[in-house]
Amino acid sequence: MSIEPPIYFDNNATTQVDERVANAMWPYFTKYYGNASSRLHAFGWQAQAAVEKAQAQVAALINADPSEIVFTSGATEAINLALKGIAETYKSKGHHIISVKTEHPAVLDVCAYLSKHGFSITLLDVDREGLIDLEALEQAITPATILVCVMLANNETGVMQPIEAIGAICKQKEVLFLSDGTQQIGKLRVDVQESQIDLLALSAHKFYGPKGIGALYVRRKNPRVNLLPQLHGGGHQLNRRSGTLPVPLIVGLGEACQIAEAEMWDNSAYISRLKNFFEHQLLDINALRINGSTRHRLFNVSNITFPETFPISKLVNQFAFSSGSACAGAHNLPSHVLKAMGVDDKDIKHSFRFSFGKYNTLEEIKSFLNTISNFLGQPH
Repeated sequence: MSIEPPIYFDNNATTQVDERVANAMWPYFTKYYGNASSRLHAFGWQAQAAVEKAQAQVAALINADPSEIVFTSGATEAINLALKGIAETYKSKGHHIISVKTEHPAVLDVCAYLSKHGFSITLLDVDREGLIDLEALEQAITPATILVCVMLANNETGVMQPIEAIGAICKQKEVLFLSDGTQQIGKLRVDVQESQIDLLALSAHKFYGPKGIGALYVRRKNPRVNLLPQLHGGGHQLNRRSGTLPVPLIVGLGEACQIAEAEMWDNSAYISRLKNFFEHQLLDINALRINGSTRHRLFNVSNITFPETFPISKLVNQFAFSSGSACAGAHNLPSHVLKAMGVDDKDIKHSFRFSFGKYNTLEEIKSFLNTISNFLGQPH
């Protein structure tokens, strides 16, 4: 007997690959399978042309130059390359790095690593809404500060930091600015020039592209950013990241970027309606709390604290949602994001993230709400 799969409300963890992306990738597995570094025959030329097209597609999405795009295995590698590469390159100038307590583990774990290797790390607090204090950031910058790292949008709550204001502060203080754009890229417009971002990490599988491919934007002028490579062996990608390029995955990332650029406004309007309906109807059923700013938040994310008596655990076989970051789930620890926002441990245990995507439907939302109502014995 076949089992009906759960309804998927965990799009911040990963997304379904768009069929158009999969179709664009397929020929580079089967027909145009050359190595992009093979310069003496047509197979290599075809592969290199595909890589250059994808660089242009990624760059167009964030208003960058194609030469500023470095392909990586994902956002985690991009963040490691950026943080470690900048730390090693600029250590003669300073040893101080500033980040935020609610960053993704990919950032916090690298900061912890660097703190054991001679670097001073400042982690800024956030308020109850999950936002940093810009004055606190400005005061934290010292002559030894070489880098500020603040994510565009939080993966657990969807809270969006005031990125343009942060970029302006970093520019004024002549400090480099790195941002983890993993959750916002492909969903809302991001412009590295307007935001004065110097390095930006992204990952394809968060916006309907394949897993295993991401990119790091590295500014080439005003200022020119230099970083030491973390992978050696061939000098690929202008000696910034060695390794044979996974051309099919790169093609998939490029296609996902092009689709996102064309469709993000329609998608955001559609998904926002789903999320708003979900929250309004759910709040009518019971007294719940939304965690994080409701004004400065991604349109697709609801992080909700349920009452202790709420039958949320009975729904995991029917609906896919999460208790926080998928990357931290293996450790089964309370959310460091909610803890930094002042949510107590008891409430953290009953807080769950619902993240919606373009393949979700209103009928799926209603199915969840009806199930909740049935468990509570309330008509809906």
